[in-house]
Amino acid sequence: MTTSTPLQPVVQARGLVKRYGRVTALDHADFDLMPGEILAVIGDNGAGKTTLIKALTGAITPDQGEIRLDGKPVRFTSPMQAREAGIETVYQNLALSPALSIADNMFLGREIEKTGVLGSLFRMLDRAQMRKEARAALTRLGLMTIQNIDQPVETLSGGQRQGVAIARAATFGRHVVIMDEPTAALGVKESRRVLDLILDVKKSGLPVVLISHNMPHVFEIADRIHIHRLGRRHAVVRPSDVTMSDAVAIMTGAMEPPAQAA
Repeated sequence: MTTSTPLQPVVQARGLVKRYGRVTALDHADFDLMPGEILAVIGDNGAGKTTLIKALTGAITPDQGEIRLDGKPVRFTSPMQAREAGIETVYQNLALSPALSIADNMFLGREIEKTGVLGSLFRMLDRAQMRKEARAALTRLGLMTIQNIDQPVETLSGGQRQGVAIARAATFGRHVVIMDEPTAALGVKESRRVLDLILDVKKSGLPVVLISHNMPHVFEIADRIHIHRLGRRHAVVRPSDVTMSDAVAIMTGAMEPPAQAA
């Protein structure tokens, strides 16, 4: 009889501590993101979930603890290091440059230079290649409503802008895509499209971390829910095992987490 090898987390954190003077934002926090899943991270205001994500993406450096990427210890001192390691983040403010085109935003900071002396010496950009790859990335995620890859991002709707940011993250995120409140400023129709995009990213093989206050969205698309409370992981549950009311009660301390962790 053969026994299956347990899956190794793509991203794992153990015992993360972050203090700001007398305030402890992370109190020996743990985290596990498994391959191919959508893991929602929820928590009350001040619970430390934002600090946790900042630690995973290199925006802050924990005072204690360890972060592992594909089982190997990593220590990020900047978001750029996390990006180079294949961790992409879609922030609530999208971090897009409105006046630049869609293609330029897709490759912002990672522009493709022309081959040969034009690129190496004169640093000329291969705009045709960037347009081609940007169009391919949008097509992979079904963003067919964007017809002109050269149009400025400021001419797009909120949902389309979110789509560009997600496409950029999915293109360059080799290990994980982290999404911070991706539907917070969107209407019902555009929120629906963004949720479908997140599911498309999952189908492409990339695990997704979804930080959200929107419980219906969390329960619709998440495989597991990481509940953060008082600076640490309080529970991990599956949407099929608890109700939305239960999740909120666990998050606020009104209810004890279930005995069996997800």
